[in-house]
Amino acid sequence: MRLFENEITVESRPLLEEYLGSFEYKASGMSFTSLYMWREINKFSWEIIGDYLCIAAVDNLEIEMDIPFMFPPLTKTGVYEPERLAETICGAKRIFEEKGREFKLMLVPFHMTDFIAKAFPGKLRIEADRANFDYVYNTQDLIDLKGRDYHAKKNHLNYFLNNYEYEYTVLSSAMANEAMDFIERFNERKNPADAHEKELLLMEERAMRDVFHNLEVVGYLTGAIRINGNIEALSIGGRLGKKTVTVHVEKANTEFRGLYQAINNEFCRHVAKDVKRINREEDMGIPGLRKAKLSYKPTMLVEKYTVTFIEPQSCRGFR
Repeated sequence: MRLFENEITVESRPLLEEYLGSFEYKASGMSFTSLYMWREINKFSWEIIGDYLCIAAVDNLEIEMDIPFMFPPLTKTGVYEPERLAETICGAKRIFEEKGREFKLMLVPFHMTDFIAKAFPGKLRIEADRANFDYVYNTQDLIDLKGRDYHAKKNHLNYFLNNYEYEYTVLSSAMANEAMDFIERFNERKNPADAHEKELLLMEERAMRDVFHNLEVVGYLTGAIRINGNIEALSIGGRLGKKTVTVHVEKANTEFRGLYQAINNEFCRHVAKDVKRINREEDMGIPGLRKAKLSYKPTMLVEKYTVTFIEPQSCRGFR
C-alpha cells in the first residue's frame, strides 16, 4: 500500500528534481535516478505537505519486510524553517496513522538531523543506521588507483587489461534486451539458496527491465564492457547534487579476473571524470559488501539516521 497520493513517474521528474536539486542532501537515495529505479520495490509515493515535499516508502529489504518510513522532507527553497518543518512532519505523521501505520523518518543524513531536532526540541529519538551509511570516494583516486592501499586493485585491473580484448561503451536503451540477458545470466550464476535473497534478485530484475528501456528519459549515466561481443559488465549511476555521481548498479562476470575493477575504472574515466566524488551507496549490513566497499578506501561515510518520536502525542497542537 502506498502512503501518499502520487507515484514516481517519468512525468514527475521535473517537479521532483526541483526539490531534490535545491539542497545538497548527499545521501544516495535522494536523487531521481535512485527513486525511479527502486520505486516499485520500495513502493515510493510522494505528496507536497505544507512547505515541503514528502516521500514515503516501504522497507522490504529485511526478512520481516513491509516497514513503512518517510525520507526527510525536501525543500524547494534550500531553507528549512523549524515551525514549518514541524507542521509538515506532523501532517505526514497524521497520514501514516490514519492508514494504520507507525511513523518514522529514515535515511536522514547527518547534516539534516539538526534541522529536524530544532523543529521538535527534546521530543525525538535520533539513532544511527550504520547499515545505510553511504561510501564516498574521490573520483581521481578510483581512476588512478595509486599507492599501497590500491595495490591489489591495480594488480587485478592490470591483469584484465593485459589478458582480455574488450570494448567500453555507453549503455543505451537500444541495448535494453541485451543488458537484460546479461542480468539474467548474472543472477543464474549467483543462484542464492536463501529464498528471501532470491526474491530480492527477482524484484531487482523487474526493476532493471524498466530502467534499461528508460535510461535516457530518466537521466541515467551508464557504461558497459563487451568481451567477444557480449556484455559482461555494466554500471548505472546518476547525478547527486552538483559534485557527486552515485553508482546505483555495478555488475560484472567474475569469470573474467579484474572485470569488476575494469568497469569501475572505466565508468569513472568516462562518466564521472567531471565530478569530484563517487558515492557507491550503502552496504546494507552485509559483511562481504562492507569489506568490498572499505577496500576502495572511502574518503568519507555519509552517516544516516532514523528519527522517531519519544512520545506519541508530540504533534499535539500542530494542524
